[in-house]
Amino acid sequence: MAKGLPGQDLDDELDVEKQQKTTPKRPKLYKVLLHNDDFTTMEFVIEILRVVFHKNENDAVKIMLAVHQQGLGVAGVYPFEIAEAKCSKVAELAQMNEFPLLCTTEEE
Repeated sequence: MAKGLPGQDLDDELDVEKQQKTTPKRPKLYKVLLHNDDFTTMEFVIEILRVVFHKNENDAVKIMLAVHQQGLGVAGVYPFEIAEAKCSKVAELAQMNEFPLLCTTEEE
């Protein structure tokens, strides 16, 4: 058994240590949204979902159909920096291929 200084209660010291330990907060997550337009092809949206968001063919088609039919589709949910990087990549690829595909982020 450890001995402390006279008048020092070791149990109190351990309680303070327990109180100071906190679990790290999880980062806020952001949805990456693809918006429908009248010019970007369905094939290009599927390719974006496969290349940038690493979706398989079936998931890419489902998301593309949501974009086409509902006007908006969730490509993925990520921490802020990753979501922003993915949006930038989508914008870059869309511009290179002369499509006006809009990609935005929204806090989940």
